[in-house]
Amino acid sequence: MTTTTTAPIVLTEVDTDSRIVTVTLNRPEKRNALSLALMGELIEVLRDVGSRKDVSVVVLAAAGPVFSAGHDLSEMTGRTVEEYREIFDRCCELMELVQSIPQPVIAQVQGIATAAGCQLAATCDLVVAEEGARFGTPGVKIGLFCSTPMVAISRVIGQKRAMQMLLTGQLVDAPTAADWGLVNEVVPADQLASRTAELAAQIATASSVVTGIGKEAFYAQISRDQHSAYEYAKTVMTMNALATDAQEGICAFLEKRQPTWSDR
Repeated sequence: MTTTTTAPIVLTEVDTDSRIVTVTLNRPEKRNALSLALMGELIEVLRDVGSRKDVSVVVLAAAGPVFSAGHDLSEMTGRTVEEYREIFDRCCELMELVQSIPQPVIAQVQGIATAAGCQLAATCDLVVAEEGARFGTPGVKIGLFCSTPMVAISRVIGQKRAMQMLLTGQLVDAPTAADWGLVNEVVPADQLASRTAELAAQIATASSVVTGIGKEAFYAQISRDQHSAYEYAKTVMTMNALATDAQEGICAFLEKRQPTWSDR
């Protein structure tokens, strides 16, 4: 069974059978620019999704030919310090929320993902892009260095490649983005939605409580030094082993049967 609710600038479709929710940026006429309103709406949707026990995976898609061209530049002129701070506070809140909700988030990217749109894709746990997709941080060309996108992108592709993108503002094609580690898979445009759905379904077969534990642990350990990362990870694995689904999964493997998850 599929139920659909519609908001003016964000669409949410929940498939209760597959336990996958598709969240779609819906400002195609504005190249899905991340206006304050869109970011606020997306934050509300993701908070709601994050609290749901019947959703295992999020697909973040976009209507029209473009994933997202970044911030809405019509909101970026003649503002006060407080107003600019509100825009970037909201953006950072959104990015941190993508990684803090328990469900893995897969970006489904077509067209371009630039500036804060590239940041959003880089922030997602996985990215599937169509062959013609391009990624970039062109803010330097308009006098606004992509400093907040830099945080996500440099953590994904490393310092030298991130600096190349940031300093030149040149767009990177999808195969290069995949080679650099910004994208997981590149597929023909007509296979973008189906491949993303297939990947989401593969993830959804696991216990959602276990993938939630794993996602939280991944981001908690990634910035630590190796010793403290191991200290943290072994504690997580110890507690994970006590979970009902861990015991069920181990027993199912030993008994050569499919596990039955309780999401506990």
